Amino acid sequence: MSLLHHIALGVAEVEAIAAFYREIFGIQERTRHLYEDGRLRSIWLDMGGPVLMVEHAAALEAPAHQRRALQPSDAVGEGLFLLTFTVADAAERRAVEARAEAAGQPIESRSDFSSYFRDPEGNRVAVSHYPL
Repeated sequence: MSLLHHIALGVAEVEAIAAFYREIFGIQERTRHLYEDGRLRSIWLDMGGPVLMVEHAAALEAPAHQRRALQPSDAVGEGLFLLTFTVADAAERRAVEARAEAAGQPIESRSDFSSYFRDPEGNRVAVSHYPL
């Protein structure tokens, strides 16, 4: 049983951000939701139980280009700090890194088991094979 039902991620560009997560992590689109006027409101992505709901946000904090990379000494701030996806091993982690970098999202930092980067709107993302 999965205890996590969904994660809602507010973004300016729903289509672009949903495509990023589909391409980088190979997750499938589950459904789309529209506003009454027909504009795209959200795309839900199936994460094998929990759903990543990429939702249109009317207002966002600072644009990605104005956010600085977090340093190891930084404390965790308020709100969503990091969205981490699991992979089987270091080879799969390197493949995800390569796809992220090919999409224009450089790896900001690495540990023995995890790699950190940002999605195109600046949300912090990681891929990890740390044994839980």
